[in-house]
Amino acid sequence: MTKTITDVICPFCGTLCDDIEVIVSDDGKKLLEVNNACVIGTEKFLHSQSSDRITRPRMHQEDGSWKEISYDEAVEYTAQMLAKARKPLLFGWSSTNCEAQSVGNEIAEMSRACCDNTAATCHGTSLIAIQDVGLPSCTLGEIKNRADRIIFWGCNPAHAHPRHMSRYSIFPRGFFTGKGQMSRKLIVVDPRVTDTAKMADMHLQVEQGKDYELLDALRVAFKGEWLPDVVAGIPGEKIREAADVMKSGRFGIIFFGMGVTQTLGKNHNIDAAIAVTKDLNEYTKFSIMPMRGHYNVTGSGEVFAWQFGFPYAVDLTRGFARYNPGDTSTIDLLTRGEIDAMLTIGSDPGAHFPISAVKPIAKMPSVCIDPHLTPTSGVSKLHVPVAFNGVETGGNCYRMDNVPIDCRKVVEPPEGMLTDEEFLIKVRDRLKQLKEAA
Repeated sequence: MTKTITDVICPFCGTLCDDIEVIVSDDGKKLLEVNNACVIGTEKFLHSQSSDRITRPRMHQEDGSWKEISYDEAVEYTAQMLAKARKPLLFGWSSTNCEAQSVGNEIAEMSRACCDNTAATCHGTSLIAIQDVGLPSCTLGEIKNRADRIIFWGCNPAHAHPRHMSRYSIFPRGFFTGKGQMSRKLIVVDPRVTDTAKMADMHLQVEQGKDYELLDALRVAFKGEWLPDVVAGIPGEKIREAADVMKSGRFGIIFFGMGVTQTLGKNHNIDAAIAVTKDLNEYTKFSIMPMRGHYNVTGSGEVFAWQFGFPYAVDLTRGFARYNPGDTSTIDLLTRGEIDAMLTIGSDPGAHFPISAVKPIAKMPSVCIDPHLTPTSGVSKLHVPVAFNGVETGGNCYRMDNVPIDCRKVVEPPEGMLTDEEFLIKVRDRLKQLKEAA
């Protein structure tokens, strides 16, 4: 016997598709089939059923082997590590729920740690720009129902957010966009000919690192002022044509990704993109939205902001929150050798950080909380496997448009396995005991 669970949230990317159907065994212990999700989302659900999955904490031994330990021993190691460290770092948080993030922030405050999320290496520059000039945004539902001008700038949702276009931005028939794709004009700005660019009505193949120049050229074109023959590798006439297409719509949206946030200009690119959005509102209605990657990286920034007042790169070493990206952000702290203990959760810096930032992790007391075997779990002293968020445990998360959504538990985790939140609560309580005894 089986049962079907509908309206499940997919915990893969910031789109947080909420129409997933999963078929589970009658006892709720086995996940059998996933419907409606993209290939990557389906794999995330099914990977929880892997037969070679690690189900108990493991400690790295001197000879390079791993020794299985109990959760209580893992809690003790983690709490002792944080209690003894002069400047610990808690990093990640983007692939776990808001409840676990909140407990993690309590631990950070108790241990006077630095705490940071994956925005430090993707959309942190967007957050800096938003703090400078604000964000004229909207919800994905408004885009589905109203937007007839879609701009994808420096992102490739065909691969990174596979159902974004079919659910919200290009193909769906909305209330005021009843013909779906036929109701919309798609402009893609990307130096590469991506699969998203191949679908576009207009592809602006900008020179690498020249996004700022193109954004300023569009602002000039909106006003009909003089333009050079070529700007950022694109003919002036084509820029004017793109400007006219944007101005002629009833409702438009600029989606921007790491092709803008992590190239030359960084947060200044986003300042300019927001200025473009502001200028367009003199002619029509326009919004702008970052294409967030991890399913709850938006929620991590929200929880940091609730509890500390800053969205990432928070330094609590003086007993109060300080914020100075480039100084208090993770890679900078690691490469300067300031950190003497690290806890990683809901991310994989070992796979994505420069080697100069990964080597220190392998040399210091370190804990990786992750259901997967990852490069980070491989270099950490302790690997704590936990239940899959959004599959084996529920919890609150935030979609890329800042709409909070509750994930659903659909299947039981392996017997005796803790969730992120349960493990962190045990660490917090033990750390409190150690601090009181000191």
